[in-house]
Amino acid sequence: MTIRSLAVPPTDPEVDAWLAVLAAAAATDLPQLPPPSRVEVGGRLRVEPVRGRAACWAADDGSAVAGLVLFTDEANAHTAFLDVLAVHPDARRRGVGTALWQRVREELLADGRTSVSTLVDLGGPGQAFAESVGFENALNMAWYVQDVAERQPQPQEEPAPGYELKTWHGLTPDDWAGPLAQAHGAMEDAPMGDVDEQMETWTAYKLHAAQQLILDRGGEFTTVAAVTPDGEVAAYTELVLPDPAGQRALQYDTVVVPAHRGHGLGRTVKRHMRALAVRRHPALRQIATTVADENTPMRRVNEALGYRRERDAAYFQLKL
Repeated sequence: MTIRSLAVPPTDPEVDAWLAVLAAAAATDLPQLPPPSRVEVGGRLRVEPVRGRAACWAADDGSAVAGLVLFTDEANAHTAFLDVLAVHPDARRRGVGTALWQRVREELLADGRTSVSTLVDLGGPGQAFAESVGFENALNMAWYVQDVAERQPQPQEEPAPGYELKTWHGLTPDDWAGPLAQAHGAMEDAPMGDVDEQMETWTAYKLHAAQQLILDRGGEFTTVAAVTPDGEVAAYTELVLPDPAGQRALQYDTVVVPAHRGHGLGRTVKRHMRALAVRRHPALRQIATTVADENTPMRRVNEALGYRRERDAAYFQLKL
């Protein structure tokens, strides 16, 4: 068996082979979830991440794949994120995953990285493999999911007095990109456990680049923000459909700026986003998000909105 690097951009057969591995692994390990979409898989392989350099490998027999993001911002040039390492169920326990991991590790060391992290579902083969090669749990979290199958009209959401709701599909308008980037800074107090990755300083340019990445990969991106009369973004939430025709959306950041907490703005923007999503995406059935176990305020917001804990997960990290 040979481990080879994927072409950049990959060919259609390479995308199909990658998707086949992910689909087979998901059907075995997470049968309760919708299968991976070719739109999402192809987009992630063909469009480089904003924050780093991507490196992807596959076993030449089509039995396993791996993808790595080597961060390029100065604060995180020492670390990387293992986006995926998946082995077809029929090929497991034959050393394929270990061989693939060794190739990933060689890349990390050659690039001068001193740590790497990855998101793992707890209790499954991913955790067992990660621990077997030296990864350790750095931050406990969980996936939460809200069912949105019912299509009845949703009531109009009204924010607390003194705030107005704004919705932006795709790129945030230029005149709001700066205030929204500033609000992103409030994520600095989100629990990070022992993860060896630094929060980046957001700018309007970085904000647009991150949003454009999702669009370029074939997805849809929506922001709902609570704003003040003087042009400040007090709270916001983001919804991503990696595949606009898919059944499952991802809730990205939900943030309330510290000076505006206590007014229910987190619940307001998320409720409004859900109502929009139900109307805009007829195929949508679920909204999923991750929350750190330490983040009690956000877990309470999610519980009040009907999110249920779907499965345990954690950021695992390896010091090289």
